[in-house]
Amino acid sequence: MIIGVPKEIKNNENRVALTPAGVSELCLHGHKVYVQTNAGYSSGFTDTEYVQAGAEMLPTASEVYGVAEMIIKVKEPIAAEYGLIRQNQLVFTYFHFASSEELTHAMLKTGAICLAYETVEKADRSLPLLVPMSEVAGRMSIQQGAKYLEKPQKGRGILLGGVPGVKPANVLVLGGGIVGTQAAKMAAGMGANVTIMDVSLPRLRYLDDVMAANVTTMMSNRYNIKEIIKHSDLIVGGVLIPGAKAPHLITRDMLKDMRPGTVMVDVAVDQGGCFESTRPTTHESPIYIEQDVVHYAVTNMPGAVPYTSTVALTNATLPYAIQLANKGWKKACQDNMELRLGLNVINNEIVYKSVGDAFGLPSVSVDKYL
Repeated sequence: MIIGVPKEIKNNENRVALTPAGVSELCLHGHKVYVQTNAGYSSGFTDTEYVQAGAEMLPTASEVYGVAEMIIKVKEPIAAEYGLIRQNQLVFTYFHFASSEELTHAMLKTGAICLAYETVEKADRSLPLLVPMSEVAGRMSIQQGAKYLEKPQKGRGILLGGVPGVKPANVLVLGGGIVGTQAAKMAAGMGANVTIMDVSLPRLRYLDDVMAANVTTMMSNRYNIKEIIKHSDLIVGGVLIPGAKAPHLITRDMLKDMRPGTVMVDVAVDQGGCFESTRPTTHESPIYIEQDVVHYAVTNMPGAVPYTSTVALTNATLPYAIQLANKGWKKACQDNMELRLGLNVINNEIVYKSVGDAFGLPSVSVDKYL
């Protein structure tokens, strides 16, 4: 199969979809890989390294898209890329369709096969291609939250871990999944008082067993959230419903109950955000303030640490990319239920029900194509 790796062009997106090691593995399986010039530069990988791994370099995105049967990306295509994608081309990337009706219609119009990293799902309901970036984003949420708690950044002026004689900050983590677990571990390690909330009692039992002594577990419900945000300094939103819009756990009306300078980091922004007041931001302009509350809602948080993120992502995606390249998307998805669940759009039709439901659009069973 002919595989294309374009340079990412979303604002401050420094990751690349494949490392030279990933290219080498695909070439060993007999596939041809074309990489856009300087695609890996911001992640620390040179064009020479890609060539040595077996890739051929192409100077423009249009050439990469034009030659490739499968495009491997990091972030969803943006408007400048819509016209480059063609009928029956396989695009393997993060799409987060449920958060963008524009993207959904654009991909339907192309007639491409859109296989989304974030809905590839194992039998145990885990999301193997979301996990590595969720790990990065969960840990980063505390780094960023700690920074924006500083007074020059418009925060409350609190050191996350405090110092002897001064109590530490109160951190609330919404969601006990990968993001929430990593956020709670980082915040606890920095010495904060941490509360992590989830709707699953078994998950809370597990977290209670494995977390440090300064982490408290609590059942997530509207009443508990409304009470605890009054005393929280940093709030991290890490709730995910695979393929669907995130629920608004903190409404705009609740902001008035928070102390001025409270920081909210919404890691669920790619899926619409779990705060009603969330609107997407960029690394260039990461925060805004609403009702005296600092909001951080960067849609590609892991893009700020591209080397770590690129290696972690390739580690997870490469086995699936090899299956798709070896067998073709249809046979690979017939043989592997995990990949089958990644199919969101095929030939002008939505095949992932939650995406259609998000916008009131019709969807069909993926079995129609498999």
